[in-house]
Amino acid sequence: MKETPSRNLRPGVHRRLFGHLPDGRAVEAVTLVNAQGVSATVIAHGATLQSMIVPDREGKLADVTLGHATLAEYLGSTAYFGSSVGRVANRIAGGRFLLDGTEYRVPANNGPNALHGGPEGFDKALWDIVETGDTPAPFVRLAHTSPDGDQGFPGTLQVTAKYALGDDGALAITYRATTDRPTIVNMTNHAYWNLAGEGAATGAMDHELTIPAEHFLPTDDTAIPTGDFAPVTGTPFDFREARAIGARVRDTTHDQIRIGHGYDHNWVVDRSRSATPRLLARLAHPASGRVLEVLSTEPGVQFYSGNFLDGSLVGKRRQAYRMGDGVALEPQMFPDTPNRPAFGSIRLGAGEEYCHRIVFAFSGEG
Repeated sequence: MKETPSRNLRPGVHRRLFGHLPDGRAVEAVTLVNAQGVSATVIAHGATLQSMIVPDREGKLADVTLGHATLAEYLGSTAYFGSSVGRVANRIAGGRFLLDGTEYRVPANNGPNALHGGPEGFDKALWDIVETGDTPAPFVRLAHTSPDGDQGFPGTLQVTAKYALGDDGALAITYRATTDRPTIVNMTNHAYWNLAGEGAATGAMDHELTIPAEHFLPTDDTAIPTGDFAPVTGTPFDFREARAIGARVRDTTHDQIRIGHGYDHNWVVDRSRSATPRLLARLAHPASGRVLEVLSTEPGVQFYSGNFLDGSLVGKRRQAYRMGDGVALEPQMFPDTPNRPAFGSIRLGAGEEYCHRIVFAFSGEG
């Protein structure tokens, strides 16, 4: 099923069929539209942000997030375009961790490590659309139950994802979870961005990035943090002032750029969670004037420069996605936290609630 344009929809919430899974279950798409014509489309498969249409400095609308036009393409993709990922985003070393003295093993789906909740993580699930509305802003809330032992994780986890689109053009995502026994949770959204417009010939390497972090987490050659909090000063990882991504993305004189084939690292904006979303990253496209600010209640942001997009995946405008055609900015707790006590904790106990709030705030500059 091809994508239905959402640029001419009236403000509010619009539901439609997006496709069917191989077992016949229907997958819906929900498009949220604000009074300015900004829209966000979420599909129930993976609670996935499929489209984000925002204006440039002259009011011209464009879809700025990478993704697919059909459900079949999402089912065949491993890129996590716009997906809600969990139970645990990023990597767990060796696919194993200790929780309350018990060792658990989860499937290794990224070399020797577990990535984004395993091969059948939340991004592969068909979520239930449990609520939509337009007060105070257009929103959709989705829910998913992850049973005890799912992908090796303990406890039955009840998860919700709420997307709400404000009249200011900000898309707010709230992930909540509860469990019936201790488990670990670290969710994020895995949107890829190209503020020139999805499928633009220039890619995203001319975007200017700011990350207000004095440290980043270097990794070994399997992308697991070494445990060090490395200063960004004097390195290609210093984005405290806005810098073009492409200026240093291939600076292989720095071993971390060589190991990651570009940027695929976590920046340490703080050492603990925040009660309210704070700025983790600012992405700007000088040619169009589009700006994206990423705010979150989590302390880290994984910046991935699209290093492994190799032309094998086709986007909504039928262009093949190539290296650097989009970048991901994933707010989260730090990778491999269950095995790194110095990183903090992602333990969730019975009777507790996990809550991660993300804001993707769009604006224009002259």
